[in-house]
Amino acid sequence: MRIATALAILIGTASASLASEGFEIVIPQRPGVPVVINGIDASYAVVEGQYGLGRGNYMQPQIYGGRPVDPEPYVGHYYPTLGSKPGYGRMEIEPPANRKLPKPAESYSRSWGAQSQMQPAEPPVPMYPPAVIVAPEGDPRGYDNLPRDYRR
Repeated sequence: MRIATALAILIGTASASLASEGFEIVIPQRPGVPVVINGIDASYAVVEGQYGLGRGNYMQPQIYGGRPVDPEPYVGHYYPTLGSKPGYGRMEIEPPANRKLPKPAESYSRSWGAQSQMQPAEPPVPMYPPAVIVAPEGDPRGYDNLPRDYRR
């Protein structure tokens, strides 16, 4: 029984170790993100050969069905860091130094301002006003000026 178990373990591990010698089909982990190997998009392609950190020797992998990838992808916009000229735009022409200059423009200036309106002069409030303020004499409801007929 022990021999049969040891033989089954040996067969199972031997087949797993031989599986790395075949070919692999590359399936990207995220859709839309290519798997690039040596400048070739290997997404959904067959790759054959040993490649990686686990091996001591280095063999160039063989890729069947991949397509080349541009090192600088065309994005449709101008980026100065790419080091290329823009595909469109105005063409700058430097005028000669001895050309006739146009007449200078007239001076233009405009200013705005704001200020408060002048207030009428009021009597100054004393520094220490009196404690009692004398009210004017008369009816507090303002009926002093009415004729006698309209008074209560």
